[in-house]
Amino acid sequence: MSTTYDDAAVDDDVTYSPAPPRRRALVVTSAVVAAVLVVIAAFGAGWFANSRNHPGEDSVEAGFARDMSSHHAQAVEMSMLALDKSTQPDLRLLAGEIAQAQQAQIGMMQTWLRDWHLGPTGHQPQMSWMTDGASLVHDGLMPGMASAADMTKLRNATGSEFDHLFLRLMQQHHLGGIHMVEGVLAETNETDVVWLAQSMANNQRAELEFIQQILTKIGA
Repeated sequence: MSTTYDDAAVDDDVTYSPAPPRRRALVVTSAVVAAVLVVIAAFGAGWFANSRNHPGEDSVEAGFARDMSSHHAQAVEMSMLALDKSTQPDLRLLAGEIAQAQQAQIGMMQTWLRDWHLGPTGHQPQMSWMTDGASLVHDGLMPGMASAADMTKLRNATGSEFDHLFLRLMQQHHLGGIHMVEGVLAETNETDVVWLAQSMANNQRAELEFIQQILTKIGA
């Protein structure tokens, strides 16, 4: 059944004037532009907030990332020497784990600095990010780091002399590194930094136990 509408049913006082196509197009276009501007504004506000909340040049997080990258670099160098010079299976396993883990962690920390729009080095003295950290630097060395003389001795050592020296130096290196990690954990709430610092502490404590086992095994 079809329905018809009587012209008389239409109120003559009400007129319907559809918008011309050009006006409808302008209305739609304006709405789209407005929506896009809202999205851009929201994105821009989020980007600005995120960039504003990044750790700054003199922040604890930036100082930790820079100093721990340098600290790790020496551990990687020592471990590569061990892989080249030692024939002790457990020691080689330890050295491989340290080199792989700490090189990866260096990469993560350098990525943070790039994401924070900061350089790999800063103008602040070593360890200044940590409470009383400056007092922990001796002869330009951060906690636990081997001296230039120690590194020369390690490069020149062979056989069991190398194994013992490597383990003792790495033991001190890890103890110093854990102290630095505890320092940043006491100061930061930055999620990525907390996560990585806790991972470092867990890894290095486990490796310290392994170092002691190897020292006991080889009669040190």
